[in-house]
Amino acid sequence: MQTGDYDSALDMFDRVLERLPGDPVTLTSKGHAYKTRGDYNDAVDAYQLALASNPEHGEAFYSLANLKVYNFSDDEIARMSGQDANSNLSHLDRIYISFALGKAYEDNDDFETSFRYYEQGNRLKKAQSTYKASQMTEDLQAQREVCTPDLFERRAGTGHAAPDPVFVVGLPRSGSTLLEQILSSHSQVDGTLELPNILSLSQRLRRRARQGAAGAYPAVLNELSDEEFEKFGREYIEDTRIHRQNAPFFVDKMPNNFRHIGLIHMILPNAKIIDARRNPMSCCFSGYKQLFAEGQEFTYDLEDVGRYYRDYVELMDHWDAVLPGKVLRVQYEDVVADIESQVRRILEYCDLEFETSCVDFYRTERSVRTPSSEQVRQPIFTSGLDYWRNYEPWLGPMKAALGEVVRRRYGVTG
Repeated sequence: MQTGDYDSALDMFDRVLERLPGDPVTLTSKGHAYKTRGDYNDAVDAYQLALASNPEHGEAFYSLANLKVYNFSDDEIARMSGQDANSNLSHLDRIYISFALGKAYEDNDDFETSFRYYEQGNRLKKAQSTYKASQMTEDLQAQREVCTPDLFERRAGTGHAAPDPVFVVGLPRSGSTLLEQILSSHSQVDGTLELPNILSLSQRLRRRARQGAAGAYPAVLNELSDEEFEKFGREYIEDTRIHRQNAPFFVDKMPNNFRHIGLIHMILPNAKIIDARRNPMSCCFSGYKQLFAEGQEFTYDLEDVGRYYRDYVELMDHWDAVLPGKVLRVQYEDVVADIESQVRRILEYCDLEFETSCVDFYRTERSVRTPSSEQVRQPIFTSGLDYWRNYEPWLGPMKAALGEVVRRRYGVTG
């Protein structure tokens, strides 16, 4: 599954199930493979078989919800509610079922009950987290302090010259999967997944400091040699090749890479970077009601997610100031309003010829490994643009954390 070979993965799951008939974990993983490949009905069947085997297997309930287009029956809601009342249910299964019930009541337009379950799931998830919003603010501030015009002027010409990557950055649930699907529908572009390579490199540089071999990251960017920048860029191209096919360009849509645009620019100066931006209330609430597997711990609290969005906007403003023209900003609402114009704009930025397949992105058959996988297999829809307003009575902490500047920029009142 990690290398995109889903036929082999599904064959291996079947071999496991011959030894462990009805194993709910294997059936759920098999459902994930079907979902990523675009086999919706087979995914549903696998998840339901997992629940038939173990009614307490909360991940299967949540996986059905995470298809986004699945609607729970009254019987399924009753079964989930029964498990929520089960005092022997594991902490993780209770989290899964809380988010699944949030989605079920959302689909029934019972937004107050829906929010109560989303809140419960996030509270349980946050109890397991060590995330500190203040630390994230400090980390992003460090990028602004180190990555100055002087740094980029002094280190101009560094890095590996390959133009292959198109980085799509931003926040999760910002429309980044849609942009990836649009780009991957082009004959010259491969879609991959949320590649961890840049984040891994930043961690390697942090470890150097802890081992006393260099200054802290990102300050170490002042110390690295031209040869090291070129080496890191070349390693990125070589290490990500396993996820590519034969196109000359590819998309890396790890959203958290927005934190490291300075590093990306210095190791891969010819890479393209697209910032997927969405209205803050829509983006933040969509993140809050999404149970992420890992890496997005700021989404477990309304205040944390609002503060993170504010910090993100401030850092992206910095990148625009110190690397003018480097990043193309694409507003999700603009894509929904006029997709062809935005597709032409994106392709022009990427030095690619216009292809109508990018406008008809939902016809492209490819594996999609994010929560939006089923949504990007459908034409553009407008119903979700202001969906957060159904929950507005409970979103005060998030709105306040966004800050007056961000709220004013996007016309968020109150």
